[in-house]
Amino acid sequence: MKKRVVIALGGNAILQRGQKGTYEEQMENVRRTAKQIADIILDNDYEVVITHGNGPQVGALLLHMDAGQQVYGIPAQPMDVAGAMTQGQIGYMIGQALINELRKRGVEKPVATIVTQTIVDKNDPAFQSPSKPVGPFYDEETAKRLAKEKGWTVIEDSGRGWRRVVPSPDPKSHVEAPVIVDLVEKGFIVIASGGGGVPVIEENGELKGVEAVIDKDLAGEKLAEEVDADIFMILTDVNGAAINYGKPNEKWLGEVTVDELKRYYEEGHFKKGSMGPKVLAAIRFIEWGGERAIIASLDRAVEALEGKTGTQVLRE
Repeated sequence: MKKRVVIALGGNAILQRGQKGTYEEQMENVRRTAKQIADIILDNDYEVVITHGNGPQVGALLLHMDAGQQVYGIPAQPMDVAGAMTQGQIGYMIGQALINELRKRGVEKPVATIVTQTIVDKNDPAFQSPSKPVGPFYDEETAKRLAKEKGWTVIEDSGRGWRRVVPSPDPKSHVEAPVIVDLVEKGFIVIASGGGGVPVIEENGELKGVEAVIDKDLAGEKLAEEVDADIFMILTDVNGAAINYGKPNEKWLGEVTVDELKRYYEEGHFKKGSMGPKVLAAIRFIEWGGERAIIASLDRAVEALEGKTGTQVLRE
């Protein structure tokens, strides 16, 4: 029986540091990523579900909308709509690149992108304490005016200017999970929960989009539970997790038990905005009942899946 792996692609799979973010740049990065995924599918005979980030793309889209509103008076769309738009954009790119890469190897496999809604709790404490910076930088006067006009929360961001901050609630489930599971069972390669999915709440029996950002690795872990994955692999721009990062006693983690990793997490070894959510997602997956969670570099994905590199999180 084939094993099932959920692969969470980091931002470097789509946009590299220092790049402007042109379509050509992003598509070339996605093509290289597609080669790695094709190796996993064909050489290791895995069923694959893919999720991905969308931070830079959403940021660029918000800038486009801000400029369009100021220059042409075109109404800007809310954050949840921007998330849905970029899910479609990136899913199209990954899907096309993967189909083309598999065809080069003489393989025809169906690929489907599902624009995914992620249910969050409307009473999540994150809604009372927005913390995730999004969109363009403003001067203080403009930021405070926009906050008053639009009901935004704004903060001064590390001396670079003022920005809007939005909540980052914990993902509970995906609305489209039954569809995703059905497609996987029928042999599709599925791309889903991009950027953590579009955040929605349930209110009076109805779904309603909210302006928030869900961590894509935590949402990817929830997706891994829903599709009953054996392995959850987070691919990023470093080859694993480290304790005492950047210090003389820095130590990169290879094989590690979930209990050991949880202790390191609770000791505060992993930054909230970077490695922290990845480690938490790995812990949650193993505690749910997953066989193995992996944190590794994108360019060493196949080796990591074979257990030869990266941080390998095991039950015991």
